[in-house]
Amino acid sequence: MSVFSSTIMDFWMTPFTHGEVLLQTGSLTVIANATLPEERRLMVLELSDGRVMAVMTPAMADKLGFYQLDALTTTALRQTLQDAGVVLHGADEIFYFSAQDKETLMQEATEGDIRPLNIEDEAVFAEFQASATEQDLDDAYVELDHWEVCGAFIGDSLVCAASMYPWDSYPGDDARIADLGVLTLPPFRGKGYARRVVRAICRRASERGYEPQYRCQFDNLASASLAKAAGLTWFGKWEVISPDSAA
Repeated sequence: MSVFSSTIMDFWMTPFTHGEVLLQTGSLTVIANATLPEERRLMVLELSDGRVMAVMTPAMADKLGFYQLDALTTTALRQTLQDAGVVLHGADEIFYFSAQDKETLMQEATEGDIRPLNIEDEAVFAEFQASATEQDLDDAYVELDHWEVCGAFIGDSLVCAASMYPWDSYPGDDARIADLGVLTLPPFRGKGYARRVVRAICRRASERGYEPQYRCQFDNLASASLAKAAGLTWFGKWEVISPDSAA
């Protein structure tokens, strides 16, 4: 039985299980799904339980010769993609709260130095952004006009902020998943602000009936550590064909 909610499992399993099973060997499953959009015509998902799932359009499966294969390992899958000129976008590590940890989260109270932000906080948020690097702003993608925004203050100064928006990744998807970004100004990192802000905003999203989702690049060890410190559990690694792919 999964430690994650049915909302989360249904969200991910829908594109990765609907269609024709081309291969199912060991922990690897390959599916041809005709409903995938062009920008998602090939995806790979490695789950925390050890399963590896690849899904692609029938046209892509035919081009790569998957209809003619009767056995494949995960290593061979990746080699086949590489040989065909398929480039996968940098992997996203995906984190969610387990059902048990969600219960603990919902029993907490928001601390006094953390509160929601709105348009009335435009000036303080602009000051916060001005104190961050362009790279940090791009990586975090925290915006005042997002669906949910929370911040931690020292006095009147915003030192950490997180924002969320509903995440509809697949055509026709109506799963209630809320994706978050978080940014702490450099002088205040390592002091627990981000962990508390992440928990506060995830609690607010959960109260609105959404599953909080934390994503980071696979090589962003600091961000992955924050997710775990905030009580989220690693769900898996998600890779999508790159816009620059030759295939």
